[in-house]
Amino acid sequence: MRARAITPERAVEEVCDRIAGAPSEAWQRVAVDGAPAAEPQGFADALVGPLRAAGRDVVRVSARDFLRPASLRYEFGREDPDVYYDEWLDVGGLVREVLGPLEPNGSGKVLPSLWDSELDRATRARYTAVQPGGVLLLDGALLLGRGLPLDVVVHLAMSPGALARRTPDEAAWTLPAFARYEREVEPLRAADVVLKVDDPRRPALVESV
Repeated sequence: MRARAITPERAVEEVCDRIAGAPSEAWQRVAVDGAPAAEPQGFADALVGPLRAAGRDVVRVSARDFLRPASLRYEFGREDPDVYYDEWLDVGGLVREVLGPLEPNGSGKVLPSLWDSELDRATRARYTAVQPGGVLLLDGALLLGRGLPLDVVVHLAMSPGALARRTPDEAAWTLPAFARYEREVEPLRAADVVLKVDDPRRPALVESV
């Protein structure tokens, strides 16, 4: 693999071109995967405008709105990296309410959010219809290796040193989970698009040689 320097704006353009180049009648389920320090939410947000300008309906969803209740997340303590890795995300809810309905012949109706993790209660959100050819943009961490039915995955990669520097002290306990992710899932190989974002102002597109 080699890394090609690219501007943040050009990175958004190249990812949008890939998504918009899919058949116009097919739904696209796109995930922007990365540790919180890599700011996957911001990159996913940046894709919305250009995709809509290209004529695609876009619905934004964040994995943080599909976490499991606190009683399950904190059953073995609040700072267990393995529980964070294995148990925090409600994979079944995300598939049932968001990704499954966008399978071929699906209903096309998705639930933008399921659980408010701060208030620890259901969000009571309403279903949203994704128009034919529309794009579901999902951001989150540790998304690969879970069997999620996704059409395109963009992984925002960081070196261990950069990740440690940009992770707040109160979240440092999550770092072993991301090290495990690198070992077990190898997101640089599993993702469709990989951007190195050690310095978010100077990303690099990782390409196979």
